[in-house]
Amino acid sequence: MIAELISVGTELLLGNIVNTNARYLSEQCAGLGIHVYYEVTVGDNEERLTQVIRTALERSRLVILTGGLGPTEDDLTREAAAGALGLRLVEDPHTKERIEAYFRNSIHKTISPNNWRQAQIIEGAEVLDNENGTAPGLFVHTRDGKHMVLLPGPPNELIPMFETKVLPILSRLRDGMGTLYSCMAKICGIGESMAETMLKDLIDSQTNPTIATYAKAGEVDIRITAFAENEEEGIRLTAPVVNELKKRFGDHIYTFKEKETLEAHVVGLLKELGFTVTAAESCTGGLLCGRLVNVPGASAVLKSGFVTYADEAKEALLGVRHETLAKYGAVSRQTAEEMAAGAAAATGADAAVSVTGIAGPDGGTKEKPVGTVYIACRVKETVRTERFLFKGNREKIRELSVQNALNLLRLCLSERKKAPQGGISE
Repeated sequence: MIAELISVGTELLLGNIVNTNARYLSEQCAGLGIHVYYEVTVGDNEERLTQVIRTALERSRLVILTGGLGPTEDDLTREAAAGALGLRLVEDPHTKERIEAYFRNSIHKTISPNNWRQAQIIEGAEVLDNENGTAPGLFVHTRDGKHMVLLPGPPNELIPMFETKVLPILSRLRDGMGTLYSCMAKICGIGESMAETMLKDLIDSQTNPTIATYAKAGEVDIRITAFAENEEEGIRLTAPVVNELKKRFGDHIYTFKEKETLEAHVVGLLKELGFTVTAAESCTGGLLCGRLVNVPGASAVLKSGFVTYADEAKEALLGVRHETLAKYGAVSRQTAEEMAAGAAAATGADAAVSVTGIAGPDGGTKEKPVGTVYIACRVKETVRTERFLFKGNREKIRELSVQNALNLLRLCLSERKKAPQGGISE
C-alpha cells in the first residue's frame, strides 16, 4: 500500500516548530509494511491544501493529514478534505457532546462559538475520539477504494490517537500484505564516505534486505530493512547482513539497538563494570557531562564534572602542573592526560575522560590549527590519548569533541570488560 503524509500548518513552513509528526508516522507506516512514497507540508491556505489532497489521492491509496483541525479560522483541514472528496461537512452530535463534557470538566467552563467547528465532520467519516483534546480525528473510506486519515497536530494528541484508534484500522487494511522489518547498526570512528566504500559491494547487489547509511555528527547509522511476511522472517532475512557488518566494522559498531544512544551505551557499560566516571572539560565547557546526564540513571555512575576553561582552573582544580602548561600548552597530549589523572584523583572515580582543544574561530596556529583536540581516557591506571583535527565551525568542533570523547571512553571500557577478571595488562 502506497501512502502519503500531508502536514498542515504555516508554522511548519516558517520553521517555527519541528515536524516530529511526520517522522513518527513514517516509522509507524514502515512497521506496518505501508510504503510512504510522498511527504508534503502545506500552509494554512484552503485552495492550496485542497489541491495537495487531490494530488495525493491520485497517486496514493492512503493519505494521512496532520494538523489544521483546531477551532480557529486558519484551521482548514476538514473543509479542504471535504472539498477534495466532494462531500459535505455535517455536525456530529457525539462529538458535540464530547466537546461540552471536555469544557465542563476543565478550568475553562465557557465554550467559545468557534469550538463548535470541531464538531463538524466529513459526511460518512468514522470519528476517532480525542482523549486529550477537543479536535476529533477522522477516517474516511472513499468511493474509489482510497483511505484518508485526519489527525490533530499536537503530538500529545496525535500519538495516543494513532496508537489506539488508527493503528487497528491500518492493521486491518494491510492484512496479508507483509511487513517491513528493520534494524540499525550504529557506528563511531568511521565517516559516512568510508562506511559507504566498505559497504559498496553489498549495496550494489542488494535486493531484500536493503542497506542505507545515515550520517550524524561523529556517527554513521546503517539501517538494514527487509520486506517479510512477519517479524520472525524479517529477523531471519536481515541476520546474514548483520553478521557481515560485524565482521567488517568490528568494534566501531557500538549497538544494534535503534533507540540506544552512545551516552546510554556508555552508562550501561559503566554499570556492568561497577565503575564510576568523571569528566574534565576545557573547550567543550560541560557538554560532555550534559550528554551523560541526559541518560536516566546516570547518577549511579557519574561522580562529577570539571569545567576548567582557564589554565589557572586546570592547575587549581585538576592539579595540572604549571610546567606542563608552559612547555606543551593547554592543548596537548600531556595536559589532557594530567587533566584526566587529576579528575580521577580528585573524585576517586574509576574512569576519567578529558577534553582540551581549540574550537575557534580564533586561537589556532600552524602547529595547532583550529579544530585540534586532545582527548584522554583513564580507566583505573590505563591511559589512552588521541589527537583529532576536526573541521567545521565552533559548534561542530565542540559537538564532534564530545562524540569522540564518549566513543573513546566506550572503547576503553569495552577493553576493560573483555580483559580476564576485568583486569588489563599494563
